[in-house]
Amino acid sequence: MKTQVGIIGAGPAGLILAQLLHLQGIDSVILERKSRNNIEGTVKAGILEQTTIDILREIGVGDRMDREGHFHNGNYFQFNGQRRHIDLIKYSGGKQVVVYPQHEVIIDLVNARYENGKDIIFDVEDVTLHDIDSKQPKIRYRKNGLDEELVCDFIAGCDGYHGPSRHAIPEQNRKEHVHFYQFGWLGILSDSAPAADELIYANHDQGFALLSTRTPILQRHYLQVDPFDGIANWSDDRIWSELTARTKTNDGWQVPDGPINSKGIFQMRSFVCETMQYGRLFIAGDAAHTVPPTGAKGLNLAATDVKVMACGIMEFYEQGITDILDRYSEICLRRVWGAERFSYFMTKLLHMNPHLDSFERGVQLAELDYFTSSEAGLKMIAENYVGLPIQWEKAGDLKTLLK
Repeated sequence: MKTQVGIIGAGPAGLILAQLLHLQGIDSVILERKSRNNIEGTVKAGILEQTTIDILREIGVGDRMDREGHFHNGNYFQFNGQRRHIDLIKYSGGKQVVVYPQHEVIIDLVNARYENGKDIIFDVEDVTLHDIDSKQPKIRYRKNGLDEELVCDFIAGCDGYHGPSRHAIPEQNRKEHVHFYQFGWLGILSDSAPAADELIYANHDQGFALLSTRTPILQRHYLQVDPFDGIANWSDDRIWSELTARTKTNDGWQVPDGPINSKGIFQMRSFVCETMQYGRLFIAGDAAHTVPPTGAKGLNLAATDVKVMACGIMEFYEQGITDILDRYSEICLRRVWGAERFSYFMTKLLHMNPHLDSFERGVQLAELDYFTSSEAGLKMIAENYVGLPIQWEKAGDLKTLLK
């Protein structure tokens, strides 16, 4: 089988890329190791930046997001029992975010793929990449017990942190960075009333908490915990007790509780593979970088990665040049490192380090006070939270490519 672009992974990155290419008449094949029910049914949080909102609307999959998403004009930072509002629209020049879960984005994109008359090859196994430094790279895989091969002009590795694409780049050529945090998040889904009209990021002596809205009756909340703690140690009563203690305000407000549907603990890490391209292989999203969820950047970085990649592929087929593709890593990494910086900043600002001394705690509270009260601090948080722009300097005929 042959195609122009072979896409490994039917997550947001791979599906957005396929839709961008389809709108320009460029053929692609998507390979996915999971089933359709699995990728559409795995519940994941999602805060979409303005840039991602614009991309989804541009490619024709934003209607349900606009109808059902929870558009937020700001968020709340809480410390010392007091809550302060960050006006995103005011301090970012009119931009906002929307709470729209990742699996809903995937559902919309999968439906669009099939409406276009295109397929997704689900349940593939043993995916390997070959000849990626040639003009005809290949993807080999097994489907229904049979060995298959897909010959491409380009391979897009959108297969996540554990996928095969990044590892197909020779180890001596990969430049990688990883940072592990000393705390994890315990996340819950609960049948309860919304805590507030917008997200609440709470700093407390007992640790960080995040109150998020999923639907009018289903909420997603998080607690800072030891990443190696067992979830069996966290009864529902203990979870609600901690959430209440960390988020109650001096005026007596307390978080609404309710039955907990699911709960789990995961470790926090930051990771960047600066080698986002090698030969005809280009990696995007979690295959190239991961961020702690504090800054809400994961899906959004994936969307802008593949926007750059799609523009480079369009430039190649329309003009026969590779200006953007040659600079794919450079263009993407400027935004990636900006998002990594902001996610690191938010994580350090809001969490309690187990080894924080009283002086460092005082500095942390002073920083929270500064960033939530000064014009400069509010603007920094707002413009990063709604998403930094793609920096396109020297990149092709963008007036044509971005129509």
